[in-house]
Amino acid sequence: MEKETLKPFFVIGISVRTSNENAQAANDIPALWNRFRSENIGAKLSNKTGDEVYSIYTDYEGDYTLPYTTILGYAVENLEQIPEGMRGLAIEGGAYEKHALKGNLLQGLVYNAWVDIWNSGISRAYTADFEVYGAAAQNPEDAAVDIFIATR
Repeated sequence: MEKETLKPFFVIGISVRTSNENAQAANDIPALWNRFRSENIGAKLSNKTGDEVYSIYTDYEGDYTLPYTTILGYAVENLEQIPEGMRGLAIEGGAYEKHALKGNLLQGLVYNAWVDIWNSGISRAYTADFEVYGAAAQNPEDAAVDIFIATR
């Protein structure tokens, strides 16, 4: 875990409103990933700035136990052209904690890291937290994924 100060950036993608209650997110988020892949979301964005996929958690009603929005998308130059059915988000930047994960995505690597974060007592801002899936995340059995937690 390391502290980082991030510059503001923009993301466009598809979204779902969900909650960690009753394992709702465990159904909603994989379904969003399936839609993301099947609809080839990246091909619909003309101004993306890279090939990394961002999985963003935002619009928190409170802490992680209450409803929030998940957005799957790409960093883009601006939010001037948001395709129909998609959502744009300006990430404000600022103070973040970076958690660099390495391991097997199929064995709950990311979920288990979130459980640790939820139980860690980090002073979270609950603005926009996100995971970044780049080239090093292509092999699910030996993947590198970064989680960024907005802090106060």
